[in-house]
Amino acid sequence: MSKLRLVYFDIDGARGEAARLAMVIGGVPFEDDRVKFADWEARKPGTPFGALPVLEVDGQTVAQSNGINRYVGKLSGLYPDDAWQAALCDEAMDAIEEIATTVWSTMFLPAAEKKAQREGLAAGPLSDSLDRLQRRLVAHGGHYFADGRLTVADLKVFVWTRHLRSGQLDHIPVDLPDRIAPRLVEHHERVKEHPAIRAYYGKRNVAL
Repeated sequence: MSKLRLVYFDIDGARGEAARLAMVIGGVPFEDDRVKFADWEARKPGTPFGALPVLEVDGQTVAQSNGINRYVGKLSGLYPDDAWQAALCDEAMDAIEEIATTVWSTMFLPAAEKKAQREGLAAGPLSDSLDRLQRRLVAHGGHYFADGRLTVADLKVFVWTRHLRSGQLDHIPVDLPDRIAPRLVEHHERVKEHPAIRAYYGKRNVAL
C-alpha cells in the first residue's frame, strides 16, 4: 500500500479538511502532518505552488485541494466512477473553491475595508453562491451532490457550510446559510451524522 502524508495547517477546516475526512471515512491510512502557522514560512518553499494542502504519495507530491480530493476520493470509494457523476462532483467542489477563495482573499485587509467587503459579499456573491448550490443539490435529489450517495463533493460543501456557521468569519452572519439555503443546512446535518465523521471529531474534541 502507498504511504500517504497530507500536509496542511493545524486547523480542523478549510481546504485540507475534505481530504482528511475522505481518508478517515474510507479507512485509508495517512500521516496527518499539521503545520503550525509559525512554521509555515520555513516550509513554504518546499511546496509545489507555495500553498497548502499538499499530498505526498510514496515521496511524490500533488497539490491543489480539488485534485487531492479527487485522488483520495478514488482511494476511499468517495468519487464517482461514472464520468457524468464525476463531473457533477467536480462542479460542486469547484463552486466552493471559487467562492471560498473570494471570501478568504479579504482576510488581511484593513479592518474597515474588510468589513465593507465582507458585508458586500454576504449580501451579494456569497448569498448567490449558497442559493445556486442549494438549487443544484435539489436538482440532484436533495440529499447528495452526485451519484446519489456521499462523495468528496459533499465533504467539501459540509466543511464550507460548517465554516460559514461557525462565527469565525468576521462580518459574515452566522445564520446566512440557514436563511438563504436551508437545504444546504439539512445537508450539513446529514453529513455530520456519518459515524466516522462523528468519531473523528469526537477524538479531536471538536464540536460539530
